[in-house]
Amino acid sequence: MNIAQYLDSTYLKTPLQANLSEEETFAKVIDLVKVANDNGIFAVMIRPDYVSAVRNFIKQNNSDMVLGTVIGFHEGTYSVTEKLTEALKSIEDGADELDFVINYSAYLKGDLDIVKDEFLQCTKLCISHHKVAKWIIEIAALTDEQIADLTKKISGWAEENFSENDWSKIFVKSSTGFYETKDGKPNGATFEGIKLMLDNAGKLPVKAAGGVRTPEDAEKMINLGVKRIGTSSALALIKNESSTEGY
Repeated sequence: MNIAQYLDSTYLKTPLQANLSEEETFAKVIDLVKVANDNGIFAVMIRPDYVSAVRNFIKQNNSDMVLGTVIGFHEGTYSVTEKLTEALKSIEDGADELDFVINYSAYLKGDLDIVKDEFLQCTKLCISHHKVAKWIIEIAALTDEQIADLTKKISGWAEENFSENDWSKIFVKSSTGFYETKDGKPNGATFEGIKLMLDNAGKLPVKAAGGVRTPEDAEKMINLGVKRIGTSSALALIKNESSTEGY
């Protein structure tokens, strides 16, 4: 199996989170992009601040690698106006795909109007610019019933408000990788969580993100039906190695 075609190679730590300088962080981002480009990895996923520079690198290297970024990251509690502003700037800077953290806090409070409104407005922005929108639901923050319900709601909103030709550009994604869990519970994709998402996503594709650290797990996720995998261990996965840490 060609795992590389499913991978979003990811670096999303801020300088503060990684205890690095801005320059060191930028160097890590560029190194990620170079490795992905040299190894046929489908996409890179970085923070919005670096999109413009990475787009220039991709152009200079005549690469067809996909460039993705994150919006409302990582808590998801940004207002819809803030998310739209961040998303439009990222599109103008050259992003191909935008991974939004849905306002799962609002969902948990029962404020579905907020969640639906941001989904519709932000997805419309992406589709109108011929971009891919992925919606991170943060499964570690949800019960199994909530994972199924929120995935089904996103699927329903997409099918009711967007053309069938656009559904393949609207993903449901599992995790940010930054959610703090208790008692050592996983904060990324699990087989059980992904199965619930796949069972309720309807015609929408699913992205498994975080916690996929072995080639065997990657292949199992793909065989379950995921279309993309977000990982900071992309090189290890395509070299048939395992990673014990990272996203």
